[in-house]
Amino acid sequence: MTLHAEVKDRIEEIERIVIETQEAAVRIIDKTGPLDNPADRDHCIQYMLAVPLIFGRLTAADYEDDVANDPRIDALRDKMEVRENKQYTQDYFDPELRYIGNSVQVFFKDGTSTDCIAVDFPIGHRRRREEGIPVLKQKFVDSVSPKLAANQWDELNALCKDREKLAATAVDDFMALLVA
Repeated sequence: MTLHAEVKDRIEEIERIVIETQEAAVRIIDKTGPLDNPADRDHCIQYMLAVPLIFGRLTAADYEDDVANDPRIDALRDKMEVRENKQYTQDYFDPELRYIGNSVQVFFKDGTSTDCIAVDFPIGHRRRREEGIPVLKQKFVDSVSPKLAANQWDELNALCKDREKLAATAVDDFMALLVA
């Protein structure tokens, strides 16, 4: 997403994209070929990079067929090289660090490139909790509120904001608030 503004108008000019990651990611989510469903897409590092480069976002809806059918996604996936960075692997397995390091650099046909963007911890990592909690809360609002009546959403939202009341709420009563 960091590179979106820089590349969004140059998607057709991209020659290659280099992704460096830890060994576990290479083994588990480096996928080529057809991605037949949202689960396949959610476990493909190339897909999870192509969508933000093109659209500047990556939401649950972006794993669905209507987005996945955009031919630019597979065209970008075909230009990606995923390789292990030994330091990322070492830091990933170090119990004191538990980094989930990745870096991305985009190279264009004219010989120019973006900076290499490196991230040690994705937004959902425990070391980015303070930064991640508001993002998580917004995902909840965006996912749930449109599916509920306004008064139902208001009740659920108020409950979620009151930690003591939420903890005292029976699970079946809480779940009833999620039923449209």
